[in-house]
Amino acid sequence: MSQRDVLREPVWQAGELGQPIPDSVHAVSVALPRWQDVLDYEEKRPAVLERLRTGYPRFVVHPLVQEVGRRLGGGRPCLPFPSTRAANRCAEFIRRTTGEPAAVLSPGDLAAVTTTEGGSLALKAFWQHTGLIVSSRQAEAHLAGRGDDPEAPAWRASLRRQLAGWYGCAATDVYLAPTGMAAMLAALEAVRRRAPGRQTAQLGFPYVDTFKLQQKFGEGGHLLHDLGRIEADLTELLGRQPLAACFCEIPGNPLLGSADLRRITPILRQHRVPLVADDVVATPFNVDLSRHADLVATSLTKYVVGTGEAMGGAVICLPGSPYYAELKAILAEQHEELLWGADARVVEAQAHGFTARMPQHNANGLVIAERLRQHPRVERVWYPKWEFSEMYEAVRRPVGGWGSLVTFLPRQAPTTSPQIYDRLAVCKGPSLGTVFTLACPFTLLAHYTELAWAESCGVSRYLIRLSVGLEDPEDLWRRVEVALGT
Repeated sequence: MSQRDVLREPVWQAGELGQPIPDSVHAVSVALPRWQDVLDYEEKRPAVLERLRTGYPRFVVHPLVQEVGRRLGGGRPCLPFPSTRAANRCAEFIRRTTGEPAAVLSPGDLAAVTTTEGGSLALKAFWQHTGLIVSSRQAEAHLAGRGDDPEAPAWRASLRRQLAGWYGCAATDVYLAPTGMAAMLAALEAVRRRAPGRQTAQLGFPYVDTFKLQQKFGEGGHLLHDLGRIEADLTELLGRQPLAACFCEIPGNPLLGSADLRRITPILRQHRVPLVADDVVATPFNVDLSRHADLVATSLTKYVVGTGEAMGGAVICLPGSPYYAELKAILAEQHEELLWGADARVVEAQAHGFTARMPQHNANGLVIAERLRQHPRVERVWYPKWEFSEMYEAVRRPVGGWGSLVTFLPRQAPTTSPQIYDRLAVCKGPSLGTVFTLACPFTLLAHYTELAWAESCGVSRYLIRLSVGLEDPEDLWRRVEVALGT
């Protein structure tokens, strides 16, 4: 049976709740077609959870991975990990945060952690926040008794070469990871080893797990969320205490503003504080951070893969950094090759088309953003062309655009946002950067347990985020217009 073409037949209707997006056993998104589905998912209501055939792999453990855990756990809470070192770190986290026992198993090509019911939430939290996960393809191979593919080193090497070309570095400056969050964890560990005992800071409203990593796996993080005050707030913070590093997203998610790296980087370098940048939303096609950042921690799951069928991440050690030699030595020493071969094969193959896809992503994103901005039923649109635009322009490449992530707030949002979301005839679920348009009420999905805090930072719970795909933009706009009620 052929897979459903989600560019032409999006998964968006109420009866499609829980279907994988795309139609693949290795899909990384899942259909949440109605606003109430998202609320019920966050409230962990069985009527929704029982319908989920998959989910974003850090948040919803894949059925194949669950089966590995069942076979290894002997009836106890259990998750597999891609290495014994990762499993040991998880077990230590469970013991430290809960006081519950945790045991490490090493059954061949992977490892596993078992714990008690009292430790199960910490087990899942480690899996989610660190991204040190076993992929569905690795679980599939384990269940079939297969090891890694003999071609895996060649796929990884080719992928590193492609990434090096985009970032203007050597292939040996690229360190692959199983997920984008695992890449962020590797960057955090590197800057902590360089400056032990020091806290970190997040510049701009954070992606949820980036800041959770700093809080739970670092020495604690300071949030400087107001982009208009970051220079002053950072100067004041550095006057009080030294930092191990600062983290920022260019642009941020979901409000798509950027910190002014032209002014921030000199301040940080004066204090010898590295900057770790996340360019997932912009991509290296659109922005060049080589003069400002010291490390880039990025997700390959999004635009590089494009199809939403594989996970991967990378840390890039930028040669122009004054800390290049220090950080590269640390990264090389701590690195484990945990990107499973079958996933590396998919990411590597899809990466060949990345630079060809991005101009259309940029063009389509701009069309939808401009039309939403002019629509009478839309109160506000966030897009890098307008949000702190001078700061984004300072790092935008000559051939680069503004990306395809667009966030908007309808008028009378408490009433209209759920209605508009339910009517949107596009795929609806977590993740971004896919060749098909993907919509979600981002604040509900990412910050449901801290909505009041998010809104205190200017991030409304009623936002709708669109990751604009490669569909015909006129057809896509017609779908959006219908949802808006015109």
